[in-house]
Amino acid sequence: MPIVRPRCFRPRLYRAAFVFVCALLAAAAWAETPPRNGAPPAARHPVITALRRQIRHVFVIYQENRSFDSYFGTFPGADNLADIPPSEHGGRQYDPIGKTWVRPFPVRVADSNDPHHDRPVLIAKADHGRMDRFVAAEEKEDLAHGASRQWARQMGLLTMGYDDCRTIPLLWLYAHRFVLYDHFFQAMYGPSTPGNIDLIAAQTGQTQWARHPDEAVRNDRGPGVPIVDDLNPHFGPYSHGVPKYRQINQTYATVLLSLEGGQATRARRDNHGVRKDIADLARTKRAAIPWGWYQEGFGDGRGNDHPAYIPHHDAPQYFGYIRKNPELWRGVHGLRAFFRLIASRRLPRRSVTFVKGGLHNPFGWRPANRSRHVQRRFLGDDDHPAYSDSRISEALVAKVIDAIAASPYWRHSAIFIFWDDSGGFYDHVPPPRFERCPDGHPCGDGPRVPALLISPFARSGAVAHETSDQGSFVKFLDVLFQLPPLASLPDERPYLPEGPRDTNARLGNLVGGFDPQRLLGKRAPIPAAEAVIPAATANAIPPPLSCRQIGVTPVRIPGGATAPPPGFNPLARFRRRQPPRTAMHHR
Repeated sequence: MPIVRPRCFRPRLYRAAFVFVCALLAAAAWAETPPRNGAPPAARHPVITALRRQIRHVFVIYQENRSFDSYFGTFPGADNLADIPPSEHGGRQYDPIGKTWVRPFPVRVADSNDPHHDRPVLIAKADHGRMDRFVAAEEKEDLAHGASRQWARQMGLLTMGYDDCRTIPLLWLYAHRFVLYDHFFQAMYGPSTPGNIDLIAAQTGQTQWARHPDEAVRNDRGPGVPIVDDLNPHFGPYSHGVPKYRQINQTYATVLLSLEGGQATRARRDNHGVRKDIADLARTKRAAIPWGWYQEGFGDGRGNDHPAYIPHHDAPQYFGYIRKNPELWRGVHGLRAFFRLIASRRLPRRSVTFVKGGLHNPFGWRPANRSRHVQRRFLGDDDHPAYSDSRISEALVAKVIDAIAASPYWRHSAIFIFWDDSGGFYDHVPPPRFERCPDGHPCGDGPRVPALLISPFARSGAVAHETSDQGSFVKFLDVLFQLPPLASLPDERPYLPEGPRDTNARLGNLVGGFDPQRLLGKRAPIPAAEAVIPAATANAIPPPLSCRQIGVTPVRIPGGATAPPPGFNPLARFRRRQPPRTAMHHR
């Protein structure tokens, strides 16, 4: 698809504003232009050149299972719930059990149950882009798994609940001071594992499926490729007790491989499927850019990992050429190691760092809700509603950002906060459609998820509207570090459009979140103090921050509910129908 470069009119009035917008759009357009002979055009564009000079360290805080509308559906300036008429895009949804219509409503609790978000259910909820069956599909799925009608209705209603600055004030503070992306989608209809793999591969196995049709996903829940469900990795010790047919070694390129550059030959073992890629990367003789994956609970136990560790969230572990080669596998660490690394000032000159929470935070944080059930169950910090308290989860985000802001790395950093999937919660924006999976449904994109950028070179208090998904993060790294796109590598290229999406012109590269004037030195960078949340505030559960103190007022949804429906309980206990049917599946 040809790149259309922006044409700008330059009236005398508002000249500065037009120049700013033109520079931003032109930078994004140049960054999308495919390389030709010699240096790619992006390398010659002053804003992209400045981006590469200013940003040396990229951090990703990767959270779990929230839709955009469930967290930022009332954020001013975003594509929010106030923008949709009740009759469109699921602005109101029918509740078959309660025989009534449901509009989005505020939840304002930090702990809740976990809606279904398997691939078939997400596809049913989105209803071919109508976004109007979140309540009905949730109730149907819960009833099919043995839930009582009362419990199934509670879960159906839960999909329409949303939070705001009264529940998650720290996240809203970051969005208010920095950049919120409001058209960032989960790249695959599915739960956590596909979203984690997409972040480093811009695919979940479409290349492997095209190359090995016999490995195609066996049904719409897996196993097989592309990965569409939560599967434990192929490699032990975390695969103990998991049938081999439920594990598939992933054999396609990731950005972790392309970051190796000329040192990609360190992937000596289990590299079938990427051998041509490795040879191609080695010929570039580029210096490696170190990466680290820091996940809660990994390596924190005696001889094995802490129970807080969730293997199916550890994306590097799915790839044999990473897991079976010590030089690459040593990039995977526990969460505590991240804070030791930042405190010791041992980051190399350039780096990419991923941070993930887990089932049980190691900082002693406990939910504000003192009920025994909540105190025992909701100690996680990765935002997954099955076990995480949302205020504890945003406290982890603040702790990571504060550590970076207090270090020398802040001056040259870009911190992204992403969520891996929408968790089955409602979102009103129809996702883009990419390719077709073996089950006959689109491989992507799924519903919107939140995305934030915190950086001294970010735009201030801005909403970026570019269409993006997890593959856009790979595109960003391609642009920033001048990596060959994964889709251009010899083992991937023959199978396009199946495969990595980091050359897909329909997806942005996240560059629009940066302020060209700051990158070019014409405007002062944002000071670290803007990113720091004092420990007394960040560690308090709940944090003592109001919407007024943050400086933001949630938008009002015309005709929307101002309170949950009567009798709604986000923590309702599961009750089985009589007679009992199949047990609830693990999510």
